[in-house]
Amino acid sequence: MSDWLPSLNALRAFNAVAGRLSYRDAARDLGVTPAAVKQLVAKLEDSVGKPLVERRGRGLALTEAGERARGDLEPAFDQIARAVHSMRRSAPGRRLIVSSEPSFAAGWLVPRLDGFRAAHPGIDVLIDSSMAIADLTGGAADIAIRYGVKRDESLVTERLYDDRICAFCSPALAGDPQRLASPADLARTTLLHWDLSGMAWAATTKRWMDWRLWLDAVGASEVASTDGLMFSDYNLAVQAAVAGQGMVLGSWPILRDMVAAGLLVQPFKDGVDTDIGYDLVTTPEARTRPEIVSFVDWALAAARQ
Repeated sequence: MSDWLPSLNALRAFNAVAGRLSYRDAARDLGVTPAAVKQLVAKLEDSVGKPLVERRGRGLALTEAGERARGDLEPAFDQIARAVHSMRRSAPGRRLIVSSEPSFAAGWLVPRLDGFRAAHPGIDVLIDSSMAIADLTGGAADIAIRYGVKRDESLVTERLYDDRICAFCSPALAGDPQRLASPADLARTTLLHWDLSGMAWAATTKRWMDWRLWLDAVGASEVASTDGLMFSDYNLAVQAAVAGQGMVLGSWPILRDMVAAGLLVQPFKDGVDTDIGYDLVTTPEARTRPEIVSFVDWALAAARQ
């Protein structure tokens, strides 16, 4: 059929690869695996009968056909995003899409969301939990809660929390016969690491969540910082700490509820104050909408409590 089109997922995968020239980075943007992105691009190439992406040296490059396709697809996906945004805005009722980094969504936002729903029963909230930076201007979300992301002066940014990084572990690990009395004792404990490599926007976050910086700051420079277990998903690192598998660095505002519940403890009083925090971000246009005003006011009040 002359008007047949490939799947939208395949076109979206190619568009992400064309913008990043990296399967891994495109996969992070889309929230899937690099293998899935490669497979979708290969299917697209099979369907159009031409290679679109090729290896060049140690990286990727677009073929001539790929370059032409990218020039058409990028504005097309922008137009689709605007159309979806328009549909959401015109839908009956009031609905908010909140983009949030997964650990904040799981550790702080979701446990408190019943409070917002009780106060505003007419507003539906969809939590989009992803490490990707949502395009608020393009309508991907109404509100974003961002951690360690460089401020965009075209958006309205309001600080929820300044961050303080502390070390956490399970009560069982803290009560081990070889008790953890000071950060220097971490030399005999497994360190749990959050792998943020490949996320260009996360350079500042990665610096503060690095064990080397924390150990130096609390006077435990003699402790080796690179050994231990590595996790690409921070929530898994926290669960490993809950299970007694080691010590994790964490944001006090986010893990304090798990401490209160007895799942984690903070064995040392030492912590490191940072120059980053959790920001609530909207567009100037969205910030005037009544449902967004309600959510922002609620979130700021909840943070103060």
